[in-house]
Amino acid sequence: MARQAVKSIWHTDTDDKEENGKGNGSGLGPEGAEVSATDVPFSPSTKRVFEAAVEYSRTMGYNYIAPEHIAVGLFTVDDGSAGRVLKRLGANANHLAAVAITRLEGELAKDGRDLPRRPHEKAPAAKASIARSSQRTGDQKKNALDQFCVDLTALASEGRIDPVIGRDTEVQRIIQILSRRTKNNPILLGEAGVGKTAIAEGLAIKIAEGNVPFSLLTKRIMSLDIGLLIAGAKERGELEGRVTTLLKDIKKSGNVIVFIDEVHTLIGSGTVGRGNKGSGLDIANLLKPSLGRGELQCIASTTMDEYRLHFEKDKALARRFQPVLIAEPSQEDAVHILLGLREKYESHHKCRYTSEAIDAAVHLSARYIPERYLPDKAIDLIDEAGSRARMEAHKRRKEEQTSILSKSPSDYWQEIRAVQNMHELVLASSFKEKDDTSKREEDSRFTLGPSLPSIPTDNDASVVGPEEIAVVASLWSGIPVQKLTADERVLLLSLDEQLKKRVVGQDEAVVAISRAVKRSRVGLKDPNRPIAAMLFCGPTGVGKTELAKALAACYFGSESAMLRLDMSEYMERHAVSKLIGSPPGYVGYGEGGTLTEAIRRKPFTVVLLDEIEKAHPDVFNILLQMFEDGHLTDSQGRRVSFKNSLIVMTSNVGSTAIVKGRQNSFGFFISDDVSASYAGMKALVMEELKAYFRPELLNRIDEVVVFRPLEKPQMLEILNLMLGEVKERLTSLGISLEVSEAVMDLICQQGFDRSYGARPLRRTVTHIIEDPLSESVLSGDYKPGDVAIIYLDDSGNPVVTNKSRRSVHLSDTSSVL
Repeated sequence: MARQAVKSIWHTDTDDKEENGKGNGSGLGPEGAEVSATDVPFSPSTKRVFEAAVEYSRTMGYNYIAPEHIAVGLFTVDDGSAGRVLKRLGANANHLAAVAITRLEGELAKDGRDLPRRPHEKAPAAKASIARSSQRTGDQKKNALDQFCVDLTALASEGRIDPVIGRDTEVQRIIQILSRRTKNNPILLGEAGVGKTAIAEGLAIKIAEGNVPFSLLTKRIMSLDIGLLIAGAKERGELEGRVTTLLKDIKKSGNVIVFIDEVHTLIGSGTVGRGNKGSGLDIANLLKPSLGRGELQCIASTTMDEYRLHFEKDKALARRFQPVLIAEPSQEDAVHILLGLREKYESHHKCRYTSEAIDAAVHLSARYIPERYLPDKAIDLIDEAGSRARMEAHKRRKEEQTSILSKSPSDYWQEIRAVQNMHELVLASSFKEKDDTSKREEDSRFTLGPSLPSIPTDNDASVVGPEEIAVVASLWSGIPVQKLTADERVLLLSLDEQLKKRVVGQDEAVVAISRAVKRSRVGLKDPNRPIAAMLFCGPTGVGKTELAKALAACYFGSESAMLRLDMSEYMERHAVSKLIGSPPGYVGYGEGGTLTEAIRRKPFTVVLLDEIEKAHPDVFNILLQMFEDGHLTDSQGRRVSFKNSLIVMTSNVGSTAIVKGRQNSFGFFISDDVSASYAGMKALVMEELKAYFRPELLNRIDEVVVFRPLEKPQMLEILNLMLGEVKERLTSLGISLEVSEAVMDLICQQGFDRSYGARPLRRTVTHIIEDPLSESVLSGDYKPGDVAIIYLDDSGNPVVTNKSRRSVHLSDTSSVL
């Protein structure tokens, strides 16, 4: 800008000199000889421009002349042609000075330099700029109400506020309080998302419609933006000054009702950034006199917890407000609210919501999103479902456009010929009709007949049904709530077989846990209880923990979906606080409990309480509420839902009776009937359980599953599973594995112990197979592609060798893994 202006002055002065015949501006001396650029003299007007620029730069505190200073000098010199041109174009001196200052300060800030300190005396242009700035500050002070508040009544008149449905009782209650002579300040108390702000907007709509008493007809509902009020208030007293100015404007207006949302954020705001040592005045103390004298009429809103934390401690402030409790609407009322808002969201997302989708949004959000409140969570569900439907419609439209563009010309010609043939058939049939009316009907029938596929447009409305709502609810909660797919049906029907592949010899336990999962997924379980609460009893090493892992991997996605708590860590009384969180005043308060926090983050999971008998008896008291009502309350008062969790407890209680009953034929083992034998064994275990656990705990467990001791045929199946895992690890090294039947018999013989289950077998596999293999791999005996074979030598000792180096009889390696 400055360069262009200086250039225009240079050419103007040159032209003047050429007209006067002096020629100094052309680069020629008085004799007509050329001179250097540094020797060219300035014209008087140019000198005055630079003098004005120097003076302006000095008065603004700069020690150099910037192009912006020259631009101001161009405008201030009266006899300069550039100044006349700028004035003719409508430029203003104050505006030009302000732009120059802004540009300079921006460049200095960009370079990281400090702004110059301006002296007290300013140049005329600087004084004009400061005067304009002061005038703007004065306007802000005059219009503090409009600067920090939003006129909800005006927005309601323009139709920019969503309709408020089902809150007529609360709105009438607020109108009743506002019409009081004194203490006419309602405060809305309710949980986040129940509609406190919407009630204030509903009052604004009623005022805009004139559906209020005469005393409120001329009122305006102004919503205070607390963030805007506090933003930028760095100096002491600046925030208080803003509030004082705002109160003066409200008093001067006389027809303003201020709505303060989240009013608890104002309490103590005067001490923000000052160490909270009382050096700043609390804004709440500024409001008290105006509220008491009736100069300020206010509608506030906050949550019950914040009201108890801030307002109840300040009795003088609390008595100036009249509490109005805003309860969460029922599911029926929430459905009516969503039906009233449906048109707004349909217009925004270009979709159409069915009535079933509205019902599903309310019921699914109430069931699977318990930590939030209606109608907010249901509104968010339909909002995101509409967004998802619009994205899917756009994706389908792009795919159809791509498919149409990717068609070959022969495909288009086939469609054209098909339409032509259809046209000829219709015309031939129409010629047979004599009535002109019938001909027109046939022609119209042809018009409505099949044609080339049309490309969808943005105006094509997608339909959002309950299935789309269920998909979004599943994304939020991680719980499968949508309808069963064909793949999931196959998975549930074959869940028994999948679990039996990992857990051997425990068919009763597999069937019991599969039944619980199927019952829950179909929707026949009690919605107010967990999926199931089961107690697995049996000797050590028979697969109790493995069954829980297998279920988490097969149905819940992976073994990481299982929350495992070793109850031996909760043997002391004070360890109970680990589950639900430490109480106030103790170390760890506010961090949440191990059990409750994990379920809050991932409610659809398997909870494994391993070796429950080792926990302190006080832990059982916590489990009672979880088993019966499906929820726990943590140390911070938050209710955590276990209604979508499968709770499995393992215990070794009764294992002695099981092992003894299998060894000697006392009691249940004498019968040849397998079911009778299992029933007798379960009866003995239940007797020991009743002696150890209290009746109220056992009575809340859905099913007690007794695991059978493992026998030699089952140990062979388990060995195959273990060797399969070893083979997978060797495959990553490029090595295959073959084990002879003699070696497998040896492992089963050495690793079998009825009292300890399958764990000795695992130790035997490590000793006979894994240890020699690791030695051979480290020695370099195997390279990728080799086959490791394990067989028994003549002395009956297992030997590991490379198959390429030794030929082995087929009978020795009949088991190839």
